[in-house]
Amino acid sequence: MLKLRLRQAAPVALVAMLLLTLSACGLTEYPNTTFHHNTEFNSAVDALFDRLVFWGTIVFVVVEVALVVTIIKFRKRPGGPAAKPIHGNAALEITWTVIPALILVLIAIPTVKTIFETQAEAPAGAIKVEVIGHQWWWEFRYPELGVVTANELYLPVGRTAAFELKTKDVLHSFWIPQMGGKRDLITNKTNHLWFTPSADLPSSAWNGFCAEYCGSSHANMKFRLYTVQPDEFESWARHQASPAVFSATPAPATPVIPAAQVTVADSAASVAAPTAGYAFPKDRLEAEFPHVIPQTPIPAGITFDDALLAGGDPVKGATEGFLLGGCIGCHAISGVPGAVSEIGPNLTHLASRHTIAGGLYRNDAPTLARWIKNARHLKPGSIMNTIGKGEYDPILKTTNTMGLDDRQIADVVAYLMALK
Repeated sequence: MLKLRLRQAAPVALVAMLLLTLSACGLTEYPNTTFHHNTEFNSAVDALFDRLVFWGTIVFVVVEVALVVTIIKFRKRPGGPAAKPIHGNAALEITWTVIPALILVLIAIPTVKTIFETQAEAPAGAIKVEVIGHQWWWEFRYPELGVVTANELYLPVGRTAAFELKTKDVLHSFWIPQMGGKRDLITNKTNHLWFTPSADLPSSAWNGFCAEYCGSSHANMKFRLYTVQPDEFESWARHQASPAVFSATPAPATPVIPAAQVTVADSAASVAAPTAGYAFPKDRLEAEFPHVIPQTPIPAGITFDDALLAGGDPVKGATEGFLLGGCIGCHAISGVPGAVSEIGPNLTHLASRHTIAGGLYRNDAPTLARWIKNARHLKPGSIMNTIGKGEYDPILKTTNTMGLDDRQIADVVAYLMALK
């Protein structure tokens, strides 16, 4: 009777196994997978993972076969002999103690080896990057290059990046799945992480995340990594380190005012923009890396007159909006005296970035206008004040009776979008 049941169940089990195998080998792309050898870090971790899965599979198969054989062979039968106790069988007890110990050794040796490899000091010549976690956005500082940016990280392929991981508030965790490595940012402590994007990589874009619950907008704390060619990185870094000046009207003959002499009024006048540095091409993102382009919809209930954006005045946006509207109290812009606050993201070359709001939204004029108008409506828990006049603040539970109207916000947007 049992043999008959097993024969009937075998086809069902076979079909189930085939379906399970097919589901695991789907054709879908997984852009955030960790199983790519893009750095020495995730190569080492992936090799360890493969080894542990290999030995774990062997142990599973041996144990399950032994279990099935035991169930069938030693099952109770009518008229069968009574079971014999095995207590006191020293050879058997030693065997089932030694075998697991050997398995643990096989697991422990490569695990400890990988831990030491990934915890070692970064090689000499690595690019130093300070990673500072905020609720809920990322700050990136390149102290040797004089670059400060937010939510978008650029690294050259073939060169090691050494990260110093810090937090301004609660625990966060820095993770770029395709580069490997996930390390926590701990209050009052600096953690370290390093990896080298493979020199064989073409210029590419990757997603980064906070992998440690850090509050109401934890899931909205994202960033982008752009691995670029060395010359592209040098161009990007050189430009990012320059002060923020822009041209309100095309004026190619006007000389660039030195950084030490730039004022808000100067930067809002017809100051010729410096040669733009490298930024990852937007058309390549759309064609090759759509998974890094934010798809977050604007929440219902916030409106803006987009027609005003076409006539935004960057001069008024710099003076009456950014300076007098209070933006200067939280944001820094290199080259603008007084704009040195580190409470919010550095806006020096904001228009060269593809995302805003901790990587949550696209960086375009309509989205930026709504973000300025009521950031807390777009991102729960944001510490950015509600600036739009007449807007309801979901944290303070009050309506803003002062603030900027849509025309004034359009001017601020025109100014910020000129900061290439």
